[in-house]
Amino acid sequence: MGHHGDMAREALLDAAEELFALHGVDAVSNRKIAEHVGTHNHSAVAYHFGNRDKLIHALLERHLQSMEGRRAELIADLPADADLRSVIACRILPWVEQLAEMPQPSWRARFLYQVRTVPSVSEVLASSFESSNDFDDLLLRMREGLREIPPTILRARAGVLGHMALGICADFEAQLQAGTQQGSWTSVGYFLIDAGAGMLAAPVTHSGDFLSPQSMPSLI
Repeated sequence: MGHHGDMAREALLDAAEELFALHGVDAVSNRKIAEHVGTHNHSAVAYHFGNRDKLIHALLERHLQSMEGRRAELIADLPADADLRSVIACRILPWVEQLAEMPQPSWRARFLYQVRTVPSVSEVLASSFESSNDFDDLLLRMREGLREIPPTILRARAGVLGHMALGICADFEAQLQAGTQQGSWTSVGYFLIDAGAGMLAAPVTHSGDFLSPQSMPSLI
């Protein structure tokens, strides 16, 4: 694809991310995305991506390589006896650092918060952040320090934390756009790290039989 085609593709991704963030995935048509870019070619999404699912997949994969690169750097600096909080930081910090570097207004956190509820792409959303060997290594290191927590409960807690993190980041992104935010993305990141460490390591007072291993995605 030539330079013009690459620019058109990026413009469609920008438009889709913004519209999905503001209105939800189901409320936005391919035609509306094309019109938001300013083109009269209402088949532009189909031409560049094939279909709606592939457009969403492209959005989920966007910026993932740079985030994984940053995560690899943090993991390489972890000592062998790293505590739980330091391990969680390797998950959270690359995510909030990426959000902090985005041009304003940004839509990334709100897009991901919206798309998490779409059944057809929920597994893709989870796998987009869980596909690397680095992620598997982090999970093993987390579980090593949490042997007293049953695996089903630990996974469910990680899912709760993932949803909580998406919601908090989406709210903060909206506050940035409105000019009403307090603190910074850095403060958001360390709040999530502290909250995550407390939630994952909290004592188990009940077996939690209602939990389903497939009910929630894991940490972002």
